[in-house]
Amino acid sequence: MVLEMKVPSPGESITEVEIAEWLVEDGDYVEKDQAIAEVDSDKATLELPAEESGTITLKAEVGDAVEVGQVVCLIDTSAEKPSGSAKSESKPEPKKEEPAKKEEAKKEEKVKETYASGTPSPAAKKILDEKGIAPGSVNGTGRDGRITKEDALEAKASMGSPTGGSRGESRSKLSMLRRKVAERLVSAKNETAMLTTFNEVDMSPIFELRKQYKEEFKEKHGVGLGFMSFFTLACVRALKMYPAVNSMIDGKEMISYDFCDISIAVSGPKGLMVPVIRNAENLTFRGVESEVKRLAIRARDGQITVDEMTGGTFTISNGGVFGSMLSTPIINPPQSAILGMHNIVERPIVRDGAIAIAPVMYVALSYDHRIIDGKESVGFLVAVKEALENPTELLMDNDIKKALEM
Repeated sequence: MVLEMKVPSPGESITEVEIAEWLVEDGDYVEKDQAIAEVDSDKATLELPAEESGTITLKAEVGDAVEVGQVVCLIDTSAEKPSGSAKSESKPEPKKEEPAKKEEAKKEEKVKETYASGTPSPAAKKILDEKGIAPGSVNGTGRDGRITKEDALEAKASMGSPTGGSRGESRSKLSMLRRKVAERLVSAKNETAMLTTFNEVDMSPIFELRKQYKEEFKEKHGVGLGFMSFFTLACVRALKMYPAVNSMIDGKEMISYDFCDISIAVSGPKGLMVPVIRNAENLTFRGVESEVKRLAIRARDGQITVDEMTGGTFTISNGGVFGSMLSTPIINPPQSAILGMHNIVERPIVRDGAIAIAPVMYVALSYDHRIIDGKESVGFLVAVKEALENPTELLMDNDIKKALEM
């Protein structure tokens, strides 16, 4: 019996996918549920498992765009599983050193230095003078190390040359996911009144909390006490204070949400992905860190699903992990705002009227000015700053042990 394998629907509204990679070759024997291909949709990369065991016949090429429901391969379920390979494993005989290579080796032997070593011939000297090259920078290949006319012709000035170097180029097709991300970024830039406001955060209080409790936290909960839990819970607090930031435009209406689904921008093997932490307002520090770890691993391994990246109401992007000092993050449509985190650098600040050195992070909030006014955007970012600089009171209700569930 020959089974026709069709492209399953990876999610609502997706009608087409692209064959990103075949994990098997035409004619291979595959086992049921074995991953046989990776397919790109405009939202995620998914694995295609074999529906039955048998010999596979591929019906689509890598890079082909195929519709949902289209046959991409055939599996002959009546084929028997082949026994072990009978290929010879005899090792190839070692290659004998060719005479030409021996001669080459002899030529590369160090030339015996004499008074003539490094001295150019008259013709070579003229060429080197014209090129502006010092004889001492040229290796002579003539008798006794003398610089020959050929050596001078081949010599290049230390400043380099605008010609003669590699000028190759390569082309590769963008994945469907990356093309869709590109379209959405351009759309967000062109269709929103996007502005960015900035602030700085003294990370000293968070550094102290992590220094004191991170080992105990990790030992008890199995996840690290990172920065994302502080930033996520600080954003949840600020979103409740400024609900317009937790809203989006739908035609002539503004939709506001009483829940906080926080999208976390992460870099995956196929490009930028934004898995969503659902109902972040209900999560503790442990809950946020566990979700961040789970979603990051799934994104990294290419196992993230469309549902896990759909429906966020606000996004946090951490360019600081790549060393970014400052940026203007682009809104993740149809959302109306995104917070950009950056690297943490020791900088001089004024504290209690005196100069002090503190770990400082610059933060940025890009927002859609059509529904979020300057007062709300600045107020939101100040609220985030306040919570991060006073987490014990504003995020932990002055009970650190309880907040960290220890």
